[in-house]
Amino acid sequence: GVAPKPLCSLLYISLEPISRLRVMHGGWLLGDSSVTDLLVVLVVEDDPLIQTLIDEALRDGGYEPVIVASGEEAVTLLQGNREHYRALVSDINLNGTIDGWDVARQAREIDPSFPIVYMTGAASEQWASHGVPNSILLTKPFAPAQLVTAISQLLNAGGQPTAPTT
Repeated sequence: GVAPKPLCSLLYISLEPISRLRVMHGGWLLGDSSVTDLLVVLVVEDDPLIQTLIDEALRDGGYEPVIVASGEEAVTLLQGNREHYRALVSDINLNGTIDGWDVARQAREIDPSFPIVYMTGAASEQWASHGVPNSILLTKPFAPAQLVTAISQLLNAGGQPTAPTT
C-alpha cells in the first residue's frame, strides 16, 4: 500500500491567556502584543446593547474595537496613545460632560486628519455646525455594515479633508 502523505500543521504556543488571542485574516494568530498590525478603532458609546452590536460588526469587518462608555475615557485614551487607534467612532449624546462633538475635536487637535464617524439618533441636524471635516455621520438606527463601510471609506481616503455635508 501507499503511505498517506503527512499533513502540514502549525502549532502556535503562547503564554498569553487564551481570551487575549484573536484569529486574524490570513490565518495568523495574534495576541494583544501584536496590536500594531491591527486596525484598532476607538468606539465611544454608552448604551451596552449598541456597544455589543458595534463590537460584533467591527470584528466581523476585520477591525479591533476598543469600546468606552464616556467622552472622558475616550479623550484619556487618545491623549495617552493616539498612534494606537486608526479611527474614532462616537455617539454624540454621552454620559458625562464631554459629548461626541468634543471627543472628535480633541482627537483632531492631536491628529488633524484622524478619521471620525459620528453616530446619533437625535443630533444629526447639528453635524454641519458641530462636526469636524473628514467625518461621516450615521443616523441611528443604521445597519452594522454601514459602520464598517464608513470606517473603510475614511481610511481609504487617506485623511483627505472634506467639509461635513448634510
